[in-house]
Amino acid sequence: MAQVPKVHLAGGLEICRILNGMWQVSGAHGPVDPERAAQAMESYVNAGLTTFDMADIYGPAEEIFGRFYSQVKTRSSSPPPVQAFTKWVPRPGSMDRKVVEKAIQRSLDRMQVDTLDCVQFHWWDYNDKRYLEALGHLADLQQEGIIRELSLTNFDTKRLEEITGKGICISSNQVQYSLIDRRPAVHMERFCLDHGIQLLTYGTLGGGLLTEKYLGRAEPKSRAELNTASLGKYKNMVDMWGGWGLFQELLAVLDTVAKGRSCSIASVATRYILDQPAVGGVIVGCRLGVPGAEHIEDTLRSCALELRPEDVSAINGVLQRSRDLMRVTGDCGGEYR
Repeated sequence: MAQVPKVHLAGGLEICRILNGMWQVSGAHGPVDPERAAQAMESYVNAGLTTFDMADIYGPAEEIFGRFYSQVKTRSSSPPPVQAFTKWVPRPGSMDRKVVEKAIQRSLDRMQVDTLDCVQFHWWDYNDKRYLEALGHLADLQQEGIIRELSLTNFDTKRLEEITGKGICISSNQVQYSLIDRRPAVHMERFCLDHGIQLLTYGTLGGGLLTEKYLGRAEPKSRAELNTASLGKYKNMVDMWGGWGLFQELLAVLDTVAKGRSCSIASVATRYILDQPAVGGVIVGCRLGVPGAEHIEDTLRSCALELRPEDVSAINGVLQRSRDLMRVTGDCGGEYR
């Protein structure tokens, strides 16, 4: 079994470069059995995939982690190291210390931990500058030992520069980054490299579109075909990027590379992003507790895979014919604002 590579964040926390994404338990991808989902997490940990990514708005995600972690601690006096990332996604309103403390305490209670390994902060409206106030309080809680790593989600380069300029140390920024959406490479990559900030990427497999399942397939358009939140979201990105015809060309090239390396299209797509500068880790969504939906072995193959220069050149030959998403949607996170 491939060794899962690790990386250290700015505050010293060591995490896996492949993170287990838990948006899939939010309810937007089908029904979830919390008990079965918690039990399924153990398979990932046993495989060395010990870093989980969730959010306060991902339905029962934090509670599922809390259930799992409580069970692990009960069974063993020395449980395996597990890293639990969450997000705070507040609604517009007051961002005084009590509001921030209440939100963080809620996550602590749900996850059944004394310290949050990483809080990734999201903000909907840049015109409302209270995000700076909220981050100031989060930084104070970090100094008090309640939060280990302070990070961002879906912030653009301009705001990332503004925040770090205020003296707030940011460990990572979680952004969409895939063969379809390469906006982080335009501006953010350089800034992150210069400031020791890791990019944690989601959407790297396009919600499952970047797999053999869609190679040679007619364009899915109906809700019945795009039956999860991820498929609908990333099909829209494909449309903006260049359309289904060009996407099929990309899948064909990825399939050729994958067959030559005895792996899957998903492994190639994941490895390509892992190899990009400033990328600390790739988040791969997990359908926890759903029979037949576990892809641990496939995920591990991307850890050992090494793309050859000719592989990268063939892939880039398709990518260079796509649209510039920076012009279409703006910098990272622009599609949410």
